[in-house]
Amino acid sequence: MARGGINKAIVQKARQSLVARGENPSIDAVRIELGNTGSKTTIHRYLKEIEEFDPRPRASRERLSDELTELVAGLLERMTEEGSEALAHAQARFDEQRIELEQKLDGLSAELASLQRDVDSQKGALALQADELQICQNSLQAELTRNARLGQNCSDLEIRVQEKDEQIRSLEEKHLHSRGALEHYRNAVKEQRDQEQQRHEGQVQQVQVELRQLQQTLMVKQDELTRLNRDNERLLSEARQQAKAAATHENAAVRLTGEIADMKTAVAKADGAKEALQEQLIMSRAESKRLEEGLSRASAQLVEATRLSLHYSAELTQLRQAAGHPHTDNESSTR
Repeated sequence: MARGGINKAIVQKARQSLVARGENPSIDAVRIELGNTGSKTTIHRYLKEIEEFDPRPRASRERLSDELTELVAGLLERMTEEGSEALAHAQARFDEQRIELEQKLDGLSAELASLQRDVDSQKGALALQADELQICQNSLQAELTRNARLGQNCSDLEIRVQEKDEQIRSLEEKHLHSRGALEHYRNAVKEQRDQEQQRHEGQVQQVQVELRQLQQTLMVKQDELTRLNRDNERLLSEARQQAKAAATHENAAVRLTGEIADMKTAVAKADGAKEALQEQLIMSRAESKRLEEGLSRASAQLVEATRLSLHYSAELTQLRQAAGHPHTDNESSTR
């Protein structure tokens, strides 16, 4: 067995590979083809044996001189060594460049991963912002709808306040008319009372007593009218205060419903007071009518008393004439 683990078949296969590629199957070329294994002597011996059995003509190298062969072999060996050194140096530089490129690639991969994370984070932030924007838009739409509803409610409340103001003004006008009617009635009653007093001052004691009683009754009615007038003024004052409260709290829409309910109650009370005043007016008119009837009866009685007085005076005159002497003192006392 040959040294270095090579044999003739291996050397022949390496020689055929070199010939197939168009290269010279020298000893060094075959040794390089074999992976730098085997001795040159063994390779030379196997090549010689193979060439002896090769039917092709011998190579031109055999025709060269031994000195030229050795020179060419040395040059080939030197070229092979220098080529191996250049190849090793190039392989080292290639390895360094490959390691550097791999490091750069790792850095770029890390940077790419960081950028990808940043992009994912930005995408998440954008998604959150989009959700927040959608929520804000929904909230804005809800607020716009709520503001529109509140505006409509305020408009409705303003219309209701205007209606209540109209009702209050109408109520004040009614109270003013009622007050004017009461004042007119009071003046009429006062004038009537003065006229009755002046007209019946000369009535008899019984008629004067009755008139005094009627005057007392009229005074009581006057007090009642005065009290009713004060109640009417108080109701008017309450109505004005409620109107001022409604005007002052016009912007307080939350409490407007309660105030309007209070105003309704006050209006109902005022209506009830008005009805009571009307009933009292009817009663006062009936009482005044009764007083007028009493005055008429008193006047009739006064007329009757005057007639009787004249009748008695005529009889006295006749008696005096019949007696033939005057009775001045008695006539004066009778008168």
